[in-house]
Amino acid sequence: MSDRVLVEVALVIPVYNERDNLPLLIDEIARAVGGEGRSYEIVAVDDGSTDGSLEVLEGLRRDHPELRIVAFAERAGQTAALAAGFRAARGRAIVTLDADLQNDPADVPALLAELERSRAAAVVGYRVNRHDSAWKRLQSRIANGVRNRLNHETIRDTGCSLKAFRADAVRALPLFDGMHRFLPTLIRMEGGTVVELPVRHRPRRFGRTKYGMWNRVFRSFADALAVRWMQRRALRYRIREEVP
Repeated sequence: MSDRVLVEVALVIPVYNERDNLPLLIDEIARAVGGEGRSYEIVAVDDGSTDGSLEVLEGLRRDHPELRIVAFAERAGQTAALAAGFRAARGRAIVTLDADLQNDPADVPALLAELERSRAAAVVGYRVNRHDSAWKRLQSRIANGVRNRLNHETIRDTGCSLKAFRADAVRALPLFDGMHRFLPTLIRMEGGTVVELPVRHRPRRFGRTKYGMWNRVFRSFADALAVRWMQRRALRYRIREEVP
């Protein structure tokens, strides 16, 4: 085990103005993941919150020593938050989830079990029985279809944040702004296997969604074009022989 791998799993959570959700989320993770006896850490990346989320996280550390905090000087976006979390994480596996409580931490053990069983590079959740408005579900369906059509993909729910990765696989990915929506496709481009698993979805209790038509559909289209360019320009070769 390398010096970097200190725990079995690191949960990376981008945080932007989720003050009221954070105490409940950290407690749920402790029960769901810590209750299994796994060694784990939580890497919460505060993306320039303005509602006191950072102060709440700092207070939570008193009772949750497994909580680590990365705080941005100003808002940089979800992909940047994930990239910083991946860099800071010290787990053999890395799980990503949202801070808004719509992802259920109780699903994390199943994702980790499938990651171990399948030996895949990533296990990605797809939300069943979604608790969103019909308008929000329609936007997500359109955005998901755009991504899959342009990138020749079949991922059921590219917008679901609940995913588990082998740490070495996710750290090898090239990340640019907006690429958090395409992590499974990037994994496959690097030769990794991706498995899908159904996960629960819960209604939002506190705060407001950070996504609308612009960043769900129109940004998805632009970002999908960038990924398509990467797919077409990726290096492809086979080595017949290598003489030392």
